[in-house]
Formats: sequence, structure tokens, C-alpha cells
Amino acid sequence: MPRNISHTVTKEEEGRTILSLLRGVLGFSATQVRRMKESGGILLENAPAYTNQRVREGQVLLCRMEEERSSQNILPVPGPLCIRYEDNDLLVLDKPAGVPVHPSQGHFTDSLANFLAYEMEENRRIPFVFRGINRLDRNTSGLLTVAKHPHAQHLLSRQLHTGEFHREYQALVCGAVRPAEGTVNAPILDIPGVLRRVISPEGAPAVTHYETLEEGGPYALLRLWLETGRTHQIRLHMAHIGHPLAGDFLYGTELPPPCPRHALHSSCIRLRQPITGETIQVESPLPPFFSQLLKKAK
Repeated sequence: MPRNISHTVTKEEEGRTILSLLRGVLGFSATQVRRMKESGGILLENAPAYTNQRVREGQVLLCRMEEERSSQNILPVPGPLCIRYEDNDLLVLDKPAGVPVHPSQGHFTDSLANFLAYEMEENRRIPFVFRGINRLDRNTSGLLTVAKHPHAQHLLSRQLHTGEFHREYQALVCGAVRPAEGTVNAPILDIPGVLRRVISPEGAPAVTHYETLEEGGPYALLRLWLETGRTHQIRLHMAHIGHPLAGDFLYGTELPPPCPRHALHSSCIRLRQPITGETIQVESPLPPFFSQLLKKAK
């Protein structure tokens, strides 16, 4: 999806080069700048411009990003798609549990990327490349951010592991957690060829904060938020402190219905809109089986 970005030069920016504005103010990567130069997509006052030109206050710099072609490895397939938020630069989707984010072995036609490709290419007739920002396991439900073009992807990816991109989850864990709120700071090691991650001093830093929202019988409902985003981070950290997620076959014990999968839900995303800078917050309601399991336990 092509996107034109315009910027009016401020008094403080007068005398700077176009390149310094593209890289330092608008946040374009070196690759994006090169591609716009090659396609003639950098204009100053609607005239083709060079990146070493210096600008004056009030001039308008226009950046035209090149037209894209759709991903050839993602088939457009109709399927469940819940869009919680959308603008010219990004979408926030609410992913059902059991749906993988990307096509993979055994899931070439039933991923979230397949369903979004169908919406964009078949319903809207827009070329589409899937650019997911945050990650969710197949059996984790909830909010996922997708960039609509390379510039938005670049800027959102830079936000991802900072305080500007805030992610909250809700999880049903086994046992009452003590203390009722706290922080788990335990590095996570990814062993090549092994699905299960482990806690190890040799791993990458991983920090998870939590607070208890409700307790019921053998379970507790937690609100969690991350400083890092390692694969399986919440699942592994909760198991590490002795409170694995309900229904987690990998780090705990699989449960019968109404717990069809591990009880983890991406409930809130707050981010800075990559182009306008405004704060966007999107929330997703808790899946019914969380409450059902708590109620049954009580």
C-alpha cells in the first residue's frame, strides 16, 4: 500500500539537508531513502530534489514511497478477521486462539496473514505485504499490530521494545501468586531445534511485570506487561515462579474444556502513531472461557 509523507520545514530545521530531515526527523531508513532517490520520490516544493539540498522554513518536503506488489508466498484465503483499529499506516487485529499469525508447515492457508491478504487483495483490491510488528503464539488470542507500508514497519519496529509500545496481557495461572504483584527478571535461552525455551544466565534479558486481578479456587487471573518480548516469555516466566498458565501443555499441564488452550490473551496495546505521533490505545475483551473457568473453580 503506497503512502505519501509530507513535512513542512520548521524555523529550527532551516539550513539542514534533506537527508538529515529524512533520516533524523521523518525516521526513514537508509534503504528507504535510497529507494525513493532511485524512483524520483523525493520532492521539495513539488520539484525533484537531491538529498544534499538545504531547506528553508515553510518549504514542503514530499516523500513518495514506491508501489508494492503483493507477497507471492501468502495466499489470499477468506477467514475470520476482526479489525479493532485502522488508519493509513497500521491496523490492530484481534486474533482468535488457534489461528497462527504466519503461514507455516501445515498452515499454509489458515493463518491471520492469509485472511488479511484476502481482505486487502480481494475485497479492497490493494496490493498487500504482511508486516506484523508484535508476535503472538498460535494459541494466544488478542491484539496484534500490522504495518501497512515499509516506513510504518520501520518506525513501529523501533518502538516495539521501548516504553512507547506498551503491551498488556491477561493470563489465568495455576495457584495464588505470592506476592500478589511483582516482577520476574529471568533471561531466556533459545536452544536451536527445540520448541521449549529455558531460563539460563546465558539467555537474552527478559522482564515481565504482573499483578493479580482476581483469585478463584486453584487459579488466579493476572494482568501482565512486558519490558522485553521474548518467545514464550510470559508462559516460561510464570512456570519459572511456580505458576504455569492454565492449559499450557508445554510449561504446565493441558486441561480439558472449557480450557481448550493455554489461557493467555493480548488485552491492550498502546503505541505512538508512527506518522502523526498521536497516542493510540486499543483494547480487547477477555475471552469467555477465562471467566467460565474461574467461576467453575469458585
